[in-house]
Amino acid sequence: MEVEHSLGGLPCLSLGAGPPLVVLLFTPQAAIPVGLGRRYLMRLVKPFTEHFTVHALNRRPGLPPGTTMADLAAHYAEGIEAAFTGPVNVLGLSTGGSLALQLAADRPGLVSRLVLGGTAAAPGPVCDRANRAYVERARRGRRPSPPLADLVTESAIGRILVGVLAWLADGRGDHTDGATMLNAEIGFDLRARLPEITAPTLLIQGQKDLAYPLELARQTVDGIPGAKLIVYPGRSHGATFTDPRFAADALAFLRSA
Repeated sequence: MEVEHSLGGLPCLSLGAGPPLVVLLFTPQAAIPVGLGRRYLMRLVKPFTEHFTVHALNRRPGLPPGTTMADLAAHYAEGIEAAFTGPVNVLGLSTGGSLALQLAADRPGLVSRLVLGGTAAAPGPVCDRANRAYVERARRGRRPSPPLADLVTESAIGRILVGVLAWLADGRGDHTDGATMLNAEIGFDLRARLPEITAPTLLIQGQKDLAYPLELARQTVDGIPGAKLIVYPGRSHGATFTDPRFAADALAFLRSA
């Protein structure tokens, strides 16, 4: 059964059975996704619900524009401490992976095992440019997501098509909260602090990830003591999460404790 609630002040969707697994990912609104966003979220987390109680956490709404990744990690740490008596497993995807890395470095005692997908300790130049364009468009009141098409494909025609779909998906909503989240990732670079992460860590990366290039993923794994890297040949950024192997590889790692 799916339960929407507040976990330590953070919007949360909980489902499944077993020990807690906290899931961190980017959503345009600071709320539990609805519609297509909800279906995408469910597709990602459903395989984990057979072994864990999944808690998909989101940021607090209405955060100041200058909120940093460290600020966000502190909010999530407060929520986790309020809800659980000990460290929890954490799954972080894309920008949610940046947040998960910050959380694991700032509050190592809260994370028992860390699984990351399609992320790194710093975004690549394509991701940085796309984030900046998203933030600028959102703050002008324009539909912000078309620049994120650059993270999906290198094809000019493909970027146009994805950009149109992203524009339609944006609708007429307020994207201020999404801009705050992506603005926190602009300039984010945790590489110098990776040795502070003590949780056993697995990073799963697509070979053709344009947002967080494979070289940055390798640097991330090399910086975390004992961390492991799995690379999916030929997979792009988004295709990494939806690859049938992703949940199986992540679950094998999480259940190996």
